[in-house]
Amino acid sequence: MAEQTGTDSKMIDAAELSKAMTSIAERSQRIVTDFLTRQAADPTAATADPLNIGNAFMEMTAKLMSDPAKLVEANLNLWQDYMSLWQNTARRMLGEETQPVATPDSGDRRFKDEMWQENEIFDFIKQSYLLSARWMQGVVKNVEGLDDHTAKKVDFYTRQFVDAMAPSNFVLTNPEVLRATVETRGENLLKGLNNLLDDLERGKGNLAIKMTDYDAFKVGDNIAVTPGKVVFQTDLMQLVQYDPSTPQVFEKPLLILPPWINKFYILDLRPKNSLIKWAVDQGHTVFVVSWVNPDEKLAHKGFGDYMLEGPLAAIDAIEKATGSRQVNAAGYCLGGTLLACTLAYLAAKGEDRIASATFFTTMTDFKDPGELGVFIDEEQLSALETRMNQAGFLDGRDMATTFNMMRANDLIWSFVVNNYLLGKDPFPFDLLYWNSDSTRMPAAMHSFYLRKMYQENRLVEPGGIELNGVKIDLSNIKTPIYMLSTREDHIAPWQSTYALTQHVAGPIKFVLSASGHIAGVVNPPAANKYCYWTNTKKPKNPEVWLAGATQVEGSWWTDWQKWAEKFAGKQVPARVPGSGKLKAIEAAPGSYVRVRAV
Repeated sequence: MAEQTGTDSKMIDAAELSKAMTSIAERSQRIVTDFLTRQAADPTAATADPLNIGNAFMEMTAKLMSDPAKLVEANLNLWQDYMSLWQNTARRMLGEETQPVATPDSGDRRFKDEMWQENEIFDFIKQSYLLSARWMQGVVKNVEGLDDHTAKKVDFYTRQFVDAMAPSNFVLTNPEVLRATVETRGENLLKGLNNLLDDLERGKGNLAIKMTDYDAFKVGDNIAVTPGKVVFQTDLMQLVQYDPSTPQVFEKPLLILPPWINKFYILDLRPKNSLIKWAVDQGHTVFVVSWVNPDEKLAHKGFGDYMLEGPLAAIDAIEKATGSRQVNAAGYCLGGTLLACTLAYLAAKGEDRIASATFFTTMTDFKDPGELGVFIDEEQLSALETRMNQAGFLDGRDMATTFNMMRANDLIWSFVVNNYLLGKDPFPFDLLYWNSDSTRMPAAMHSFYLRKMYQENRLVEPGGIELNGVKIDLSNIKTPIYMLSTREDHIAPWQSTYALTQHVAGPIKFVLSASGHIAGVVNPPAANKYCYWTNTKKPKNPEVWLAGATQVEGSWWTDWQKWAEKFAGKQVPARVPGSGKLKAIEAAPGSYVRVRAV
C-alpha cells in the first residue's frame, strides 16, 4: 500500500489507493443491499423502538422538568467545574502545576496513552468529557418519581451514550490514533475501513466486531482438549465422559451442567486453567453436558425438555456407563438454574439421584437481576418473541450483544479503536474466541425462561412454575449444596444469587469469589490469583453475610474439593469411557460443540 521514498517517509501509492477505494465502494454496496433485503423480511424492522427506550426517556424528561430547580443546580455545578477546568488549563499552558478537576477511574484504559496527561489540550478534552459524563449520569440518576425499571433503563442507556461519545472513540480527539495516522500517512484508517467492512460482511449487514483471531483457535485442537468420549446423546445434548488420569476414582461421578447460552468449553479452554481436567485429576469421573446449538427444527423445545433430555437423561446414562445410581451435579449460570429445577423435580417425585449439588453464579430469585433486567419488559419481550417465532430461535449474536453492552468499553469500544481507528488486528485470545462462539436459543424455551423467571420471578414461588406436569418448589430441596458466586458479577449479581440460601431446606455452603462471572469461576489453584470469602452462617441479608465472612487467599477450587469428597463415595477402579454399557460415539469434545452460529 505504501512505498519508501528517498527520505524514508511513507507515501500512499495513488493507483493502489484508487483500487482500494473502488473495492471498498463495491463491498459497501453489497453489504447495504443485503442488509436492506434482510430488514424488509424482518417483521420487527418497522418497529420504531423495539427496546422501548424512547418512552423511558420521555418519562424521565417529564419528571426532570417538573423540578427545574434541581436541573438549574446541576447546570450551575457543571458550569463551576468547567470554569475551574478552563482556569487550570490556562495555568498549565503558562507552565504552572495544577490538580485535575476530574480524573478517570483507575481501571479506565481509554486514557492510558501518556498524551492524555502530558498534553494540555488532550488533558482538557479528557477532563471536559469526564465532567460532562458525570453531569449527564448524575442528572438522570437523581430524577425522582420514576419506577425502578424505568430508572434503571434510563441510567443504562445514558451510560451507553456516554461511553459511545468518549473522545477516545474519534480520530481527531484520540492522540494514539492521530499519532498512528501521521506515522502511516492514513494507512491505519484505510486498513480500519477494510476491517469494518469485513465485520459487516460477516454479520450480513449487522456489525459483528472481531474480538480475536478466529483462525488461531480450533475446538478440539488447541482448546477443549481434555481427552474423553461422547457416550450418549439426545436432540438437545451430547454427554461427554472424560478419560481418567488416576488409577482410582470416587464412586459417584461428577455431572457438570453448563449454560446453553454459551458453550461448555469455558471450563476446558486450556489444560492449565481447565476446571474439567483439574476435577479429573482430583479423582472424579467427570461427565459434561454439551448442549446442541439449536436451529428452527428445535423451536418447540421448552425448559422442561431441557430438563428431561439434559440432566435427567444424563443421570440415567451415567448409571449405565458406571453402575452408580447417584451423581454429584454442578450447574453453571443457566445450567445451575436448570439444576435447581431438577432437584425440586426429583424431590417432588421422591427420588434421590443427586447426592450433592454445586452452583456456579446461579440465579434462582430474579427479583433484582442486575442490568439484565433492563432488557425485560412487556414491550421488549413481545418484540423479541415476534422475531423468535419467525426464525424459531433467538440468534446467538443478539444475546452476545446484550452481554457486550454491559461492559461496552471493554467489549465494544476498545475494539472499535483497535480495529477501525488504529487498523490493527485483534490479539489471539482464547477467552474472547469462546465469547464470540455464540449459541442460539429455542423460541419456546427462551420465552418461558424470560417470562416465568426474569419477568414474573415465579421460580421462588412454591408451585409457581410447572415442568412436565410437576410443580416446582425449591423449598423441598434437601440435597447438600455448595454455592459459588463472584463479587464483581455483572450477569448474576451475587447479592441476588445469595437468595437461594433462604429458599432450600437442606444444608448449603455459600462461598463468594473475587473477580467476575468468568474469571472468578475459572481460577485454578496454580495461578494463585484472587481470593474467596466463607461464612458458616446464613443471615437473610447478603451484606451481613459478607461483613461476617472470612477472607481466604487463592482459589476456591481446593475448598470445593474438600467439600465434594464428603459426598463422592469410596474409591473404585477408574472407568474408561466406552468400556461400560454405553459405547463411545465419538471423541471429545464431540460434534455438537463445533456447530457455530456465525
